[in-house]
Amino acid sequence: MKRLLLSVFSVVLALAASAEDGHQLWLRYQPVNKTQVTTTGKMSPTIEIAKQELETYYNGASVTLKLDATMSDDDGYRIDGTTITARRDAGLLYGAYALLRGEQGESHPAFDLRLLNHWDNLDGSIERGYAGESIFEWFHLDGQLIREYARANASIGINGSVLNNVNASPKILTKPYLKEIQHIADILRPYGIKVYLSINFASPMALGDTKTADPLDRSVARWWKRKAKEIYKLIPDFGGFLVKANSEGQPGPGDYHRTHAEGANMLASALKPFGGIVMWRCFVYGANHKGEDRVKQAVSEFKPLDGQFHDNVILQTKNGPLDFQPREPYSPIFDQIKLTPNMAELQITQEYLGQSRHLVYLAPMWQEFFAFVPAQQLKGIAGVANIGKDRNWCGHHFSQANWYAFGRMAWNPQLLSLDIAKEWLSQTFSTDKKFVDDMAVWMETSREACVNYMMPLGLHHIFKFDHHYGPEPDGFKADYPIEWCPVYYHKADKDGVGFDRTTETGTDAVSQYRGHIARTYNNLETCPEELLLWFHHVPWTHRMKDGSTLWESLQYHYNNGVIWTESLQNAWRYKLRHYIDEQRWREVDERIADQLGNAREWRDTCLGYFADKKK
Repeated sequence: MKRLLLSVFSVVLALAASAEDGHQLWLRYQPVNKTQVTTTGKMSPTIEIAKQELETYYNGASVTLKLDATMSDDDGYRIDGTTITARRDAGLLYGAYALLRGEQGESHPAFDLRLLNHWDNLDGSIERGYAGESIFEWFHLDGQLIREYARANASIGINGSVLNNVNASPKILTKPYLKEIQHIADILRPYGIKVYLSINFASPMALGDTKTADPLDRSVARWWKRKAKEIYKLIPDFGGFLVKANSEGQPGPGDYHRTHAEGANMLASALKPFGGIVMWRCFVYGANHKGEDRVKQAVSEFKPLDGQFHDNVILQTKNGPLDFQPREPYSPIFDQIKLTPNMAELQITQEYLGQSRHLVYLAPMWQEFFAFVPAQQLKGIAGVANIGKDRNWCGHHFSQANWYAFGRMAWNPQLLSLDIAKEWLSQTFSTDKKFVDDMAVWMETSREACVNYMMPLGLHHIFKFDHHYGPEPDGFKADYPIEWCPVYYHKADKDGVGFDRTTETGTDAVSQYRGHIARTYNNLETCPEELLLWFHHVPWTHRMKDGSTLWESLQYHYNNGVIWTESLQNAWRYKLRHYIDEQRWREVDERIADQLGNAREWRDTCLGYFADKKK
């Protein structure tokens, strides 16, 4: 009996030792400790990290790290065999991780700014966070956790982190918090990551130091200059401010009848002596645009100001003109703003795509965006983070892929989403080719499946109020602004469904796009069917390209989304199980079951509602 108990105990220990909780992300290297790393030039903390990573994990005899001042002045690197060359220390670190991935050749980032935006609050909660509380636990910082976070970001080339929510508390700028931010910056710095802060535009008044937040008031401008000096004394390489102003109730220069340019320039002047930047968000809509189509409001507000911003101001715009929907056309602001630097804001956290309950790989959506907005038009790229204190960081094991894919596409948006999926799978789960090839196809098709069972053919914004999880096509609340209500967007009636944004009979949102794109979207016959109901109110009997009616096509798409999810569940349970460790297989299986139930709910609710409307 004793021998049997010992045997059982040994098995339990073995299983526990092999259990996977996802905390290692895609960095599941096994120590080899066989490589000799030679460096040329002065050693720095960043180069020391690169050296340690290679000495521990690279399966080769020797590696040389070399700085070369003749290379392009960016974070790029060149790998020639086992020699890594870069102009900057960070380039050697990025090159070290690239060598561990098996890369060769020369690589340079498409964007200077490759940032995560954390919508983390000072109380530890995260707006649109689905993986636990914030890793930035103020006044109780876990240095090791933040170091692991920094390592993961460095491994995919992310070089900046906005630590707090765009709906910012003024307290973030007080001395106790700035001292904590200094500590975080010290941890992130060796990994090539700068810290940035979201700021509340009314901070000087909210903190009781001024009587106003008017950007043209001298006392306000002086306050911001003093605050910038205080920040840079603590954090010499501080990146700058991210600002959400005059949107969704946030204060801004409009409160004083000032323009966005006047507000941004006041902050930019305070940061300019220290090399800091202002990232001013173009996500604005509301009272100033009564009756105007919400998707037009950003261009209406910012196009007249183009060219009036200081040179250290960048306009940060969501990829689509509405709000991170499963499918949107690209934001026309990228066509209209010519004289002011732009950066794109993508959402890694799945606010509208299943919130870490659904397996939805977002790289195909971002690839779609970059087909319309070339990287050379952008100064930088930001991703709204999906990171929390859950042991696996992201809630869903496959949601890690979106963090990974964002970093890889922030470095090179020309990478194919399918290739990134394969790269991530082989580093995260298994190198077995059949598993990687099969699972990559499921990932690649997951976003389109999500669109199908949620809002196909250009339908948008028909989620439940507030939390945005689940369908509510009949959503209307008299005490809510109409542009928050689902019925405002689908406009379903007995004659048809969809939002008319054409020039002739609609809101003329199409005219904000560049010439041939505007003409394509404006014409019912040439508008891509995946965006049909975004731009047109279409009769239920309209013939689609395949000969079906619009109503038949809607039924097909909703049902196809459910069928895809059923097939995913079957593949995960019966074809892919033996490739995955038990813990991660079970945790993913539970979430796929949720996803299937949600997909059926979306289909049944929406088709039932639309069937009633078309009577």
